[in-house]
Amino acid sequence: MSDQPENEITAAAREAKAARDGAGTGPEPGQDRKKKWPLAAAGIGIGVGSAALAAAALYAATSRRKG
Repeated sequence: MSDQPENEITAAAREAKAARDGAGTGPEPGQDRKKKWPLAAAGIGIGVGSAALAAAALYAATSRRKG
């Protein structure tokens, strides 16, 4: 920079630029969703499995009543 002392305006501009540049250091928007996907897949699997067990229990209960 120059040999002149920094005034309020240039100091504020430098701080704002540093804050703006530092704000972009977090994870990218798409990466957060990718990390949560295995949990969602497990939840879907558990839901389908429990529905299959409920259907099997209902089928077994109705076949016992008829026979």
